[in-house]
Amino acid sequence: MTKPLSPGATIGILGGGQLGRMLSVAASRLGLHVHIYEPAANPPASETADRITTAPYEDHDALTAFAKDCDVITYEFENIPTEALDLLEQHRPIRPCREALRISQDRLTEKGWLADLGLQVAPFADIKDAASLDTALERIGAPAILKTRRFGYDGKGQARINAPEDAADALASLNGAPAILEGFVSFTREISVIAARGLDGRVACFDPGENVHREGILRTTTVPATIPHSLATDAVLMASRILTALDYVGVMGVELFVTDTGLVVNEIAPRVHNSGHWTQNGCQIDQFEQHIRAVAGWPLGDGKRHSDVEMENLIGEDMDRLAQIAAEPGAALHLYGKAETRPGRKMGHVNRLR
Repeated sequence: MTKPLSPGATIGILGGGQLGRMLSVAASRLGLHVHIYEPAANPPASETADRITTAPYEDHDALTAFAKDCDVITYEFENIPTEALDLLEQHRPIRPCREALRISQDRLTEKGWLADLGLQVAPFADIKDAASLDTALERIGAPAILKTRRFGYDGKGQARINAPEDAADALASLNGAPAILEGFVSFTREISVIAARGLDGRVACFDPGENVHREGILRTTTVPATIPHSLATDAVLMASRILTALDYVGVMGVELFVTDTGLVVNEIAPRVHNSGHWTQNGCQIDQFEQHIRAVAGWPLGDGKRHSDVEMENLIGEDMDRLAQIAAEPGAALHLYGKAETRPGRKMGHVNRLR
């Protein structure tokens, strides 16, 4: 087994957003250093990391210097250019594995892989043009959702098709990007499992959280989810199965729909996840420390929940309520240090113990 990193070692993180910021804080608590690689200037993680490299992913010299300064490399988002990963992997291990990135970067690949694993997913079809969209709609039916295969997040890069006559406008809205059609899933709840797997193969899962989205953006996660214990167990076992199949190391978010026919996997995210922020105040070991422990080769922590929690994302004008939220008993604020407030932009979150 690979020797665990010692305190004073450096973890490289690709991406300097709020997830990188919170990973940096977790690493510092364990005596580990963090070096961030981020193309944009002054990202949120720059305030908490030990070092930051500001350079594009096409800068091979900067990537090489970054890799040589790190002992292991991880990432806070999926859409990292393959060429950059190829170069980095020549110098240092990347955790989680490249296969998890390859699968999650493309919605069509992801759906196919999950289905091949024997898990239930929404009906789907590869969309190359208007003719293939018409054929897919005949098979899958409407309502359905047309999505870009890559780079979509928080409701971006997708269009709802309520009837076949909506197809042309939906396809045009994606501006020629490779697409996938997903059938509408009739669900009672959306839940997610934050799961971790260590270098030794041990898996530890946090309790499933119940998610509420508005306009494609996660608004709240409530734990415990209002589902039977047996279903919560099924969700945890499903997440564990996915991590084991990938020989995964690190934390992953697994989003699921609760339906009359069982659990349907919506998507996987090979990183710490927005719906796991509740763990910061509901568990002794949160998702960020768990990820750092995993990629550093340390034993996983106990992810047992000690409190019921509701996590609320603070988005755009929610920041106008900051003073009010700060005065709430039992409310734990986590702000991301973003200078500019914009509609739809995640500025922080608040965990309320219930």
